[in-house]
Amino acid sequence: MWPSLTRQTICSRGSSRAWKQLVGALSSSQLAAARAHAIRPQTQTQIPYNSLLKTTTRAASTSQPVNMGIKTDIHLYTTGTPNGIKVSILLEELGLEYQVTKIDIMKNVQKEQWFLDINPNGRIPALTDTFTDGKTINLFESASIMQYLVDRYDTEHKVSYPHGSREHYQVQNWVYWQMGGLGPMQGQANHFSRYAPEKIQYGIDRYQNETHRLYGVMETQLASNPSGYLVGDKATIADFACWGWVAGYSWCGIDIEPFPHLKAWLWKLKERPGLDKGRNVPTPHTALDHVGKSQEELDKMAEESRKWIQAGMAADAKK
Repeated sequence: MWPSLTRQTICSRGSSRAWKQLVGALSSSQLAAARAHAIRPQTQTQIPYNSLLKTTTRAASTSQPVNMGIKTDIHLYTTGTPNGIKVSILLEELGLEYQVTKIDIMKNVQKEQWFLDINPNGRIPALTDTFTDGKTINLFESASIMQYLVDRYDTEHKVSYPHGSREHYQVQNWVYWQMGGLGPMQGQANHFSRYAPEKIQYGIDRYQNETHRLYGVMETQLASNPSGYLVGDKATIADFACWGWVAGYSWCGIDIEPFPHLKAWLWKLKERPGLDKGRNVPTPHTALDHVGKSQEELDKMAEESRKWIQAGMAADAKK
């Protein structure tokens, strides 16, 4: 299931299922070499899992350690989309150590069986961790992952509120609002304005207008809260869930100037060290680089993604 094992993993998980699987598949000479490799310095360097077992195939993804903070067994599988960076932002904000594997969605790595074993829906982000019972837990859907992380690791409520509090439920309001509204609607605005094979004005207008309305909902909420955050007096997973989408306002053809509180929120959050680092995992975040570019320039930038999306739709239609 795990496409790579760190040296630290090999040293410290001798009784785990992953170790037993590894031992059973290796010859004595391979096992000796793996042990020798595992006890060298720089314990976070990766040992490719398929280079040892030679039964798991992977393509176009890379693993690397991120953030030498609070030690965990977290492994994040992601790419730099608005949904993907939610989780890396939260991990950085919480100061957690984690491994990250970049999933090259342009090459459909997320459709490979090893990834489907983690997330049967074949989408990023996904995350694995060692649960409290000592067994691996697989998590998918960004909201589910974020809730798990704050429930388990944000014991001091740095970016969350205690269960049962008014603010806890208000945070849930905005997380679900983003998952059911802002993300899907802005995603469709992106599709019709950037990726569709032909410009269908009805689709463009429908989803840009709805995204504009949703920005207005956020504007009203932010204007009503003296802290400038969505809930309470601090940034929470509600803010992190929305940030990557709002950062892409230019890409989907929305003018942010009519929303001064939303614009201030966007740039204030960007100044947070955790968010700024997390948005650049696993690759540099470029959404804000689109600001000021012409529609023609943006359409040209979307050309490669447009071809990939259309090819994927054609393949899905044959299933």
